[in-house]
Formats: sequence, structure tokens, C-alpha cells
Amino acid sequence: MNESVIHVEGLGKRYRVGERERYVALRDVITRVFSSPLKRKPSADFIWALRDVSFDVAPGEVVGLIGRNGAGKTTLLKLLARITRPTAGFAEIRGRVGSLLEVGTGFHPELSGRENIYLSGAILGMSKREITRKHDEIVSFAEVERFLDAPLKHYSTGMQMRLAFAVAAHLEPEILLVDEVLAVGDIEFQKKCLGKMQEVSKSGRTIVFVSHQMNQIRRLCERVLWIDRGQIRESGLTGEVIASYEGAMMKNSMDRTALTGSSVFLGWEIDGQANILKDGLKQVTLRFAVSPKEAITRGHFGIHIYNDASVLVASWGFDDLTLMPGLQRLNLTLPYLPLRPGTYAISCSLYAGGNNLTGGRCLEMWSALPFLSVDTPALSHQQDAWAGVFNVPADLRIEAQIESSV
Repeated sequence: MNESVIHVEGLGKRYRVGERERYVALRDVITRVFSSPLKRKPSADFIWALRDVSFDVAPGEVVGLIGRNGAGKTTLLKLLARITRPTAGFAEIRGRVGSLLEVGTGFHPELSGRENIYLSGAILGMSKREITRKHDEIVSFAEVERFLDAPLKHYSTGMQMRLAFAVAAHLEPEILLVDEVLAVGDIEFQKKCLGKMQEVSKSGRTIVFVSHQMNQIRRLCERVLWIDRGQIRESGLTGEVIASYEGAMMKNSMDRTALTGSSVFLGWEIDGQANILKDGLKQVTLRFAVSPKEAITRGHFGIHIYNDASVLVASWGFDDLTLMPGLQRLNLTLPYLPLRPGTYAISCSLYAGGNNLTGGRCLEMWSALPFLSVDTPALSHQQDAWAGVFNVPADLRIEAQIESSV
């Protein structure tokens, strides 16, 4: 495609799986001598890290790559960065590429930080004048002023990563490839890096970004490719693809065995939008279709919402319900449901004659499918580990210095 800056077609990378050679005894040598010369050696064992991958990236687009460890994300970035050669297919790159794939990639450990800035810039195709113009910004961003003339081998991993990102982001490549290496840095530096990548994307440059932090992907990327076992399993809008990915991960980790064999619950939806919550800060209605086979008196309906770590985040219970046999709907209306973006499991229970504490009879324990997908703007902390459960807007203002009354 002429408008694409990255065009990938049928791309594949195959690696040979190495085997340790076993001990060879004299009897093995003699056996080989008398073996038939026509007997073929067993074929080598190969594995496809990436296979038949095709996609396009437009100028200025920010694309995220998600998937489990070993899915092929880093291999894809290495092929795009020309670090390794493809086994099949091709990737056309139109523009200067800056990459941050591994800590210290492209740096020389014996050279100083200052010398490595010029070395990395030269590799990117920058002139010495261009590098000098950006030099102070790079050093300030990386926060390595005191160690700038020390050999890189004496830098900590975090210092190397900060300098590598600063160089890759400030030397104005048309295409920036960033791997999960950002996870090495502290929270404040990660926030700084994300802000810089947002700045880079707004300037019309292209970013391909790998991360296991879904909050980072949601904040930065417009489109996402889900890589699974070396192939693109799904491609599309960020919220939709992440919801599919998180749902699949949750399905693999949760046990959905019903406690009874009945089929009282038939399905559910949220505000007529299937299973997707688009705005958790306004009134929300969850609708559950049920079809009891018997009249229910003193009924109890319970609903529980769990996050992807199986932590209960919200729960409600309603007693003294009367339900007649046949199809009907239970409408649960909430003034708001401010859950952070992600995928959630809903569990429903229905009892007759009271609840489980009062000796009621359980008619069904139901794990609602599909999962609840919360596709709202991320308002909480950028780091998944600190984002918590709720997604509530906040505003911080600094008050002018006041005199203490003490």
C-alpha cells in the first residue's frame, strides 16, 4: 500500500531447536560404519516463532502489540528493525527507524555515555550537527548528567535504559519501535516515557509498541495486534482487541463449572450494548434473562463481579423475590459502575425459599458469558500494578503557599 510506512506480507521467522549431542560410544561408531548408506539422518527440529504475518501501518499511527510471553512480539520487532532476517515473506519500511528492543542495543560498553549518543545517532543516519543540536535534551531526559563521561559498562541497567530511550525518542526517527524494556524503569520514568511517545505520535511519527501493561496500551495506542503462537489472532481497535485478549486469558485461568445442572439463566446484556460498558460514570443497567421451571417464592438473587485476578470487586444481593415459571428479565440498575478498563467475570446465583445463609435451596450458580468488557477511557494510574479497581476522574491543584496557623 502506497500510504503505508510499514507494509508486512507473509512474514515468518523459523529457528532451529538445538539439541545437546549425546555421548557416543565405540559400539555406536561401529554400528554407523555398517549401517546402510541410504539411511537418512533424522531431520532437524525447527520452530516457527512467527508465521504468515501480514499488516500495514499508516504514517503517524500508534500500534500496540500484545500477547503472552513467547508469542512472537519481540521477534516481529526485530524483523522490522532489520536485526534478524526473515525466513519467509518480507517487511517494507519507509522511513528512518529508531528502536528500543533490549537494554543497551546498539551501544558500546567501553565508550562513554556521551560517545554512545553520537554512535547511536550515527547508526540512525543522523549527522553530527543534528545530534549535537539534540544532545542536551537527550542528557536531560535520561538524567545521567553526572555520569555522561563514564564508560557505559559502569551504568546500571536502569541508567542504560533511560539513555537508550532518550536517544531513540529524541533523534527524530520517522518510525519508533519500543519493546517491553520500559518495564525496567521506575514508575516516574515510565510515565515520562509514555508522555514522550505521545508527543512523538502527535508530531506525525509512527510508533509500534509492545507491552504487557494494558493500561499503557490503552492510553497510547489507537490500534492493536494480538499475536498468538506466532500469528495475528486479532487486529482492530484497541478496546475491542484488548477485551478479547483479556477474556481469553481469563477463560484459561477460571473454572466455570456450574453447581447445578439447571438452566435458569439464559443470557445477559448491559444497556443494550451486549457485554461492553462504554461509560461507567453514568447510570448502568444489567439485564439478565431467566426462565425458572417452577414458581419461586422468597427468592434470592445474587450477583458478583470479579476482576482478572479473581478478586471480588463488587457484589449485591436481593431477597424476597417472587418469580413465575417462564421467560422474564431481571434488571439491575446502578447509578454508576466506575470500574477501570479491563475484562471482568460476572457470577449470578438464584435461590428459592431464602438465601444460602437461611437454608434456601440453590437453583443455579451461573458464570455469565460473555465476560463484562469495560472499554472506557483510562483515568486511573498508568501502571497496572497501581491502577487499583476503580476508574474515577480526579483533579490535582496546587494551592498557593499559606502561613501556618500553628
